[in-house]
Amino acid sequence: MKRGIKKSILIGVDTLAIIFSSVLAYIFLIPYIDPSQFFLYMSVVLCIVSYLAFASYFKIFSKINRYASIKEIINIFVCVSLSFLVVTVITSLTLTAVSFRFIVLTYIFSLSVIASSRIVWRILNEMHYRNENKMKIQGQIKTLVVGAGEGGSIFLRNTQKNSKDIQIIGVVDKDPTKLNTYLHDVPVVGLVTDIPKIVNEYDIKQITIAIPSLQPQEYEEILDICNAISVKVNLMPSVEDVLNGKLSVSRFREIDVVDLLGREEVQLDMEQISKKITGKTVLVSGAGGSIGSEICRQIMELQPSKLILLGHGENSIYLIHKELNNTLGNETEIIPIIADIQDRERIFEVMKEYRPDRVYHAAAHKHVPLMEYNPKEAVKNNIYGTKNMAEAAKNADVGSFVMISTDKAVNPPNVMGATKRIAEMIVTGLNETGKTKFAAVRFGNVLGSRGSVVPLFKEQIANGGPVTVTDFRMTRYFMTIPEASRLVIQAGALAKGGEIFILDMREPVKIIDLAKKVVKLSGYTEKEIPIVETGIRPGEKLYEELLVDSEQTNEKVYDKIFVGKVSSTSIKEVENFITKLSESDADEVKKNLLKFANTK
Repeated sequence: MKRGIKKSILIGVDTLAIIFSSVLAYIFLIPYIDPSQFFLYMSVVLCIVSYLAFASYFKIFSKINRYASIKEIINIFVCVSLSFLVVTVITSLTLTAVSFRFIVLTYIFSLSVIASSRIVWRILNEMHYRNENKMKIQGQIKTLVVGAGEGGSIFLRNTQKNSKDIQIIGVVDKDPTKLNTYLHDVPVVGLVTDIPKIVNEYDIKQITIAIPSLQPQEYEEILDICNAISVKVNLMPSVEDVLNGKLSVSRFREIDVVDLLGREEVQLDMEQISKKITGKTVLVSGAGGSIGSEICRQIMELQPSKLILLGHGENSIYLIHKELNNTLGNETEIIPIIADIQDRERIFEVMKEYRPDRVYHAAAHKHVPLMEYNPKEAVKNNIYGTKNMAEAAKNADVGSFVMISTDKAVNPPNVMGATKRIAEMIVTGLNETGKTKFAAVRFGNVLGSRGSVVPLFKEQIANGGPVTVTDFRMTRYFMTIPEASRLVIQAGALAKGGEIFILDMREPVKIIDLAKKVVKLSGYTEKEIPIVETGIRPGEKLYEELLVDSEQTNEKVYDKIFVGKVSSTSIKEVENFITKLSESDADEVKKNLLKFANTK
């Protein structure tokens, strides 16, 4: 039924309620009083007009009555009271014969009838939904909810009204005072520690965690319990999906390794960033990669006039172009460009044609062992490719150029890290002249990115194990893809030119601990999926750093973003070095790279 029709019905119901209450009051008072007909008509008309006016002001007719709550009843009480106050004042001032008993009794009856109509309507709706749910029980997934707090309340209330494939059997909580209570007619049947007994007793097929504030160790405790009894565990859908009634099982979120690491969501300074991106032309190199594609998604939210997706891989650029058009399509013109950053002429051509206001350079070879075997390719892509991009940006008077770097550029023992360190030197060195502001953003490993350990661990588990860790002592800094991408965009907005921004990666994580968490998330024990040590691969370090001693600084420019001191290496010196590199063989390239990167 359309909203306008529902509103008209409500107005009609409340008007009839006042008329009915007036007639009832008159009949009740006939033995005691004989009010004038004019007073009766005048009081009823005044009451209806004033009530409708106050009800419109308090939006009484705009409420969804199947969700009628104490707040709505209070609003009705206020409106009825004010309208009868108006009747009392006006009739007292204009008429000589006024029956206050009639006004008071009509007021009591009107308030009771109008409020009761809302309560009765809600009761009938809930009975209707209950009956519908009883008919749908066959085929529904028997679900136990963890959390009898606010999150559980929102989830239960909306599940009962909107879900067709979930049957809530009960709720468990860690607070013993909530035992044997009810949450929206669903019993709190036990504590979290009682899950195995409840699952067995009620044949539970799914456990849904509805505590948004749950700590990582608490997630692990629940996983330990559920893995022992082989029952599926997931998280309630997003609040937006819950409130919109999108509660199908397919929208439930699996617990992710990020939940177990406890990463907090990064909040951006949207006003500052919008000034730099909204309505501007932005180019992202490596736009089909893990970080590049996420930067594109974040930038699209800020509505640039043009977003240029530059990448060498035809399929990856096709996929991100299709995704952005389908899911985030707005007034932004999305331009896919297939180009190799090693092709200097092509890169200069693209920069000159589109003249972007901002460039995010994410294209790079990042796989450490592979680059140890292919040092010349690492040089061509990470050094010459970055040089081409940066010089083309400078030539096209790009406003800001941000290069994505890595913690592996700090005291690099490997080819990949050394090439990224030299790329940092090129970018910061080019900042000395011209209009373009150059900066680099350095951070560690990205959870879930291509080539990262988490997808590898999941693949190994899917194949039956074992999970391999090169050295049980190895630690790494980790960030999520959205977190890293947002901080890159924020750092770009803060750039004044020549900086190396360092993202706060928090405490490093032992790779062995990460492997254990992924095994647990997959529903296995370490006896079922063993974790084995295989030995450090070429170019790997046991521990990684974000800064060398000479770069250490406490200058924090934004939450989770620091600025490191840039060691000054002239662009001429870097150019002379890389020119000689191209004349060397692979072993010589590797040796010279590491020497130059670690002495500058």
